[in-house]
This record gives sequence, structure tokens and C-alpha cells, in this order.
Amino acid sequence: MPDMSASASLAMTHLVTFAKEVDEDKVTPGVLGFIVFAAMALAVWALMKSMSKHMGKVDFQETTDPKAESGDDSSAASGKASSAKG
Repeated sequence: MPDMSASASLAMTHLVTFAKEVDEDKVTPGVLGFIVFAAMALAVWALMKSMSKHMGKVDFQETTDPKAESGDDSSAASGKASSAKG
């Protein structure tokens, strides 16, 4: 077990040294980072609101196709016509 404590203390020594470097430099996002984050948050909010409005307009009731009810012959003919186009 002494190897684990030695490696843990070595790792902590490196982490503490790294933390001191970060504290001395005072790396922060600043005002520009806040403005960019706020603009992105507002954009996501607007997109979600718009999506909610558009999803409210969608009619989820499935309607039957009158051509499909008439029989297999008409569906086969429409399949051939669509494959000829594409």
C-alpha cells in the first residue's frame, strides 16, 4: 500500500502546482464570455419558443388516403409512376 500513497501524494503535488499557476494568471471568461453565453441562451430560448408554437399547429390526426382504399391495382400503378419519375 505504500506505493499508492506515494503516487497519490505525487499527483496532489502536481495538482497543487497547477492550481497555483491558474490562480496567479486569473484566467476568467470575463464580460465578453458572459455576453456570448447570454446571447446563446436567448437564442436557444427563442428557438424553443418558436418550435413550441409550430408544434402546436401540427395536426396529428392521420387521414386515410382515398387512392389506397380503392384497391391494389391503383397502388401498383402509382408505384410504377413514381419510380419512373425518380
